[in-house]
Amino acid sequence: MDDVELPLTYTWSEARSAGARRRQVTADGRRLTRGLYLSAAAEDGLVPRCRAWTRLLPPDAAFGVGTAAVLLGAQTDPPPEVEVVLRPRPVLPQRRGLAVHARDLRSEDVTEVAGLRVSSGAQTFLDLAQRLPPAELVAVGDALLRSGHLDAAALERRLARAGRVRGVVRARECAALLSPGAMSRPESLLRYWLVSSDLPDPQVQVPVLDRRGCVVAHADLGYAEHRVAIEYEGRQHAEAAQFGRDVDRYSLMAAGGWLVLRFAGRHLTGPAVVVERTRRALLTRGWRPGS
Repeated sequence: MDDVELPLTYTWSEARSAGARRRQVTADGRRLTRGLYLSAAAEDGLVPRCRAWTRLLPPDAAFGVGTAAVLLGAQTDPPPEVEVVLRPRPVLPQRRGLAVHARDLRSEDVTEVAGLRVSSGAQTFLDLAQRLPPAELVAVGDALLRSGHLDAAALERRLARAGRVRGVVRARECAALLSPGAMSRPESLLRYWLVSSDLPDPQVQVPVLDRRGCVVAHADLGYAEHRVAIEYEGRQHAEAAQFGRDVDRYSLMAAGGWLVLRFAGRHLTGPAVVVERTRRALLTRGWRPGS
């Protein structure tokens, strides 16, 4: 008996009803949970896996919390289990590999990404406020703003009706600190540490001008008044082409009188080094506490 053609996602009962033998299902399918398979012919990844899960979920379910953050472009790692949110009911779906959260969702709390129902950026930000420390929550919020899945008005509306939901105090405090200008998680962390310190708030994507007033570079963060720039050096800066561009950029900054502080991954474990080095740089440029 020849193997039958299977779709990219299917359940055990669907495959068997189509005439597939046990051997074919075992050989072909990547088992996501009991009775649910993603075909080996399908591209693996979060979106295909979520599409497979929709076969077992209620129609009103939306992918949420950590899963939503990834689908909305928040530059975070996928959670170990696919997370969904849905309205409260007497019995919530329970499956290995699936985490279900009851939420009183309204229509504006759900959006669509790649054909999937996903909790909105505002709802996702509020949900993540329950589990993320402030610096990481700000980084997620910045990413959601950059991706276009969050805006200040929508977030304000969602938080206004959040009542005493767990995490809402942190969400409201962090919402005031969000900026789409930070271009990566590390930049968001650096900015949060500086904003939450006793130092002046840094500007984002600060233009660096030459003597003729032309923009010759942009600093990730900085203080234009004191000509102090703060740069995060990710792995991409080690590539030959990017390294050459960085050399030119830093030379132009120095020629314009800017002091450039450069930080890397080893500095992301905590704020102490970043804040102290920035403080010392500002003091050398005339800043004084309380000024």
